[in-house]
Amino acid sequence: MAHLTITPAAADQIRRVLAERGEGLGLRVSVKPSGCSGYSYVLDFADEAEGDDTCFEEHGVRVFVAPEALEMLDGSEVDYVNEGLNRFFRFNNPNVKDQCGCGESFTV
Repeated sequence: MAHLTITPAAADQIRRVLAERGEGLGLRVSVKPSGCSGYSYVLDFADEAEGDDTCFEEHGVRVFVAPEALEMLDGSEVDYVNEGLNRFFRFNNPNVKDQCGCGESFTV
């Protein structure tokens, strides 16, 4: 069975954006072919559970992973970081073999 960890910082941010939006079950994560290294993460709101999504729940929030992304994200940690003026979700993904210099795409 696949595993995904949600840090407390990521959970706080997911809760915050859902509260601002006023609806939603959680965060949906998928991947798409993109960039110079192969794939990029796609984040969206999950307004309903889709039958083939896998749901991970931790710290009171849910992250739904699309089936095409499940193998690539297995063992990953979803974090939310502040680096200077930049704030973003970071995926600490043990399956990544290489990523582009700008960090926008990865290879598994």
